[in-house]
Amino acid sequence: MSTSRKGQARERFFASALAAGIAESLTLPIDVVKVRLQTGFFGHVGQTQLGVFSKIIRTEGAAALWKGIFPALVRQCSYTGLSLVLYEPIRDAIAGKGVKQSELPFWKRVLAGGAAGGTSIFVFNWADVLKARMQNSKMQLPMLKTALEIYKARGILGFWAGSSPNVARCFVGNAAELGAYDQFKMLLVHFGQFSSNATITHLAASTGAGFVSAFCSAPVDVLKTRLQTSAGLTNDTLFSLAVKIPMTEGFFSFYKGFWPLFQRKVIWTVFFFTFYEKTRLLYQSFTSDPSSKA
Repeated sequence: MSTSRKGQARERFFASALAAGIAESLTLPIDVVKVRLQTGFFGHVGQTQLGVFSKIIRTEGAAALWKGIFPALVRQCSYTGLSLVLYEPIRDAIAGKGVKQSELPFWKRVLAGGAAGGTSIFVFNWADVLKARMQNSKMQLPMLKTALEIYKARGILGFWAGSSPNVARCFVGNAAELGAYDQFKMLLVHFGQFSSNATITHLAASTGAGFVSAFCSAPVDVLKTRLQTSAGLTNDTLFSLAVKIPMTEGFFSFYKGFWPLFQRKVIWTVFFFTFYEKTRLLYQSFTSDPSSKA
């Protein structure tokens, strides 16, 4: 890898990790509510977003809305950082030599985003398992104790519980987020005459990308959450859950927690891409060679 490519990779990782950490911290309460809805944590009582939100505060305190914050930050910063490092070179490799970004077909952007996301989340699935278990408990579970319980029950493979739907979810979600964001941004700049660095461009493109991502990834997100929250507790498999959920709860159970998922996706994506783009510009201003500006 050339020096310039290494510098660009460092820039993307630094900017995406920082942006992901900010976005994750601000939206984690929505994720906790989504997990409780998807697992039916409170039974049939309070099975609305507002009902679950208020019940968590009443019974566990407001701090419970940030359960799993440490593994969530480790997962999101590492996974997102690696995804953004991989996305651009994968996209450019798929595009081929001499192809302008504006001429790149949408499906190639989607494929590049999916490949980057699926690869990255498989590496960091263990953090997702810890986060899901901690969020789905009434107690404040210590991360180390939770990790030891999973290891004793399932061994090292327990940390990759739900990895198949997680990879599928992140392939679909990342494909939609990165691919759709890239596409929406290109369309806004090319046809809408927006500036590529304007905040309104980042907001509009990331809102569209968040909706597409939430709609496409909701079913696999439900499967992933069910498998991860039960890691070491049941013998459910991806196939058994995929059959059992629609038979016992109905097909639309795959869209349980859709609204908090949608809200979190849109809000998270808006915060992430806005901070990501601004951080990249700031990073470039600090690391650029002053002599080149003379």
